[in-house]
Amino acid sequence: MNANVDVNQRPPPDKVLTDIASYVCDYRIESEEAIQTAWYCLLDTIGCGILALRFPECVKLLGPVVPGTVVPHGVRVPGTDFVLDPIKGAWDIGCINRWLDYNDTWLAAEWGHPSDNLGGILATADYLSQTQLARGREPIHIRTVLENMVKAHEIQGGIALENSFNRVGLDHVLLVRVATAAVVTRMMGGSYDQVVDVLSHAFIDGSSLRTYRHAPNAGPRKSWAAGDATSRGVFLAQTVMKGEIGYPSALTAPTWGFYDVNFHGQEFKFQRPLESYVMEHILFKISFPAEFHAQTAVEAAVQLHPKVVGRLDEIDRIELTTHESAIRIISKSGSLNNPADRDHCLQYMVAIGLLKGNLVAEDYEDIVAEDPRVDQLRDSMVVSEDARYSKEYHDSDKRSIANAIQVFFKDGSSTERVEVEYPIGHRRRREEGIPKLIEKFRSNLRTHYSQRQVEEIESACLHPDALQQLEVSDFMQLFSAH
Repeated sequence: MNANVDVNQRPPPDKVLTDIASYVCDYRIESEEAIQTAWYCLLDTIGCGILALRFPECVKLLGPVVPGTVVPHGVRVPGTDFVLDPIKGAWDIGCINRWLDYNDTWLAAEWGHPSDNLGGILATADYLSQTQLARGREPIHIRTVLENMVKAHEIQGGIALENSFNRVGLDHVLLVRVATAAVVTRMMGGSYDQVVDVLSHAFIDGSSLRTYRHAPNAGPRKSWAAGDATSRGVFLAQTVMKGEIGYPSALTAPTWGFYDVNFHGQEFKFQRPLESYVMEHILFKISFPAEFHAQTAVEAAVQLHPKVVGRLDEIDRIELTTHESAIRIISKSGSLNNPADRDHCLQYMVAIGLLKGNLVAEDYEDIVAEDPRVDQLRDSMVVSEDARYSKEYHDSDKRSIANAIQVFFKDGSSTERVEVEYPIGHRRRREEGIPKLIEKFRSNLRTHYSQRQVEEIESACLHPDALQQLEVSDFMQLFSAH
């Protein structure tokens, strides 16, 4: 055979593609814990999106690409009067949900926010439900949304368990595009083969770089990157549903496949079969709108606030003990140039907790950051790694996100060392956390809606059994601006 000629024979699809497609098409979600957690996740994610509408830098990105565009049976964006095509609708919903870094989180070899897929899932469900009703067919109900959330969480989180994209410089929103594309294609009526095809496209797209998440370039793109990814998943699903072919060795093709081009030649590893594990173990951000590696650090800082705030000028140093991922991702010194820069700075978030005894989204704005005491505290912090924290962060039975803080004063005295290993949004603290999660949802609604509309939303959303039977089009109408 001539060595200078490629053998042009299409191989069978990569196993990763077929395994995910089989899961999407054939697996039945029977875990009631997963469905209940998806309900919590749905409420929390939409609530985060509603809160984000208070921030002009977010709102300016929303709406149709061409002002005045009319879309029959278009997608409603919660909290607004926009009615958009499914692709831009997914973008907008994904953007508001992620803007404040306050929705749920998954931490493993790779991290991310699986509820980012809700942008594509809700946009698709709203459009499909309205069009099916218009044609005299059965609409889509919220139960279908919850089941697809479980599957999207599982795809994104299942890949993330053993495969670190950040270590090769790629951003985790790749996994949002992959998961959204798979479940949305199936929602549109796609076959097993079409789900395989759309997954190949999702991986061929590659991934954005993590540049915008890290010093010295951290910026607001990180707040809309997931909306961009979930909308791309919807676009790819629509494209495949029109008959576009797939690329069976998108991952494994020598030289040209995802593994060789983007993953240092390494194949994906999987820790467990795809079921409902990720949704059952998802981490909620309940107390603070902060990058998740810092949640327990802020909680510790808030506990120390009463003992420190009156002695700021007496502080000699602040010892902050954390895990390796936090050091690599959010530990930084120097000037912080925008809110996105600040909510990815461990020292900044701890400083606010010590100063104010709390941390809210507005604390990342310039007016708070200009307080000279913030940098005074940042400059006094010494960050070190605890090897146990790093080990138990990856331990499948623990998945802790531990931090500890101790403040030392110039007279030789010190505070106690406050250690928090599991944030309130962790599965180990569900009983404590869920009432606070529901109150967070209610509080977020009150930032935007009238009391009458808040009561309408709560009446429909806080009864999970009835909510599952609600038509998606009616659900979306509840959250429209009126």
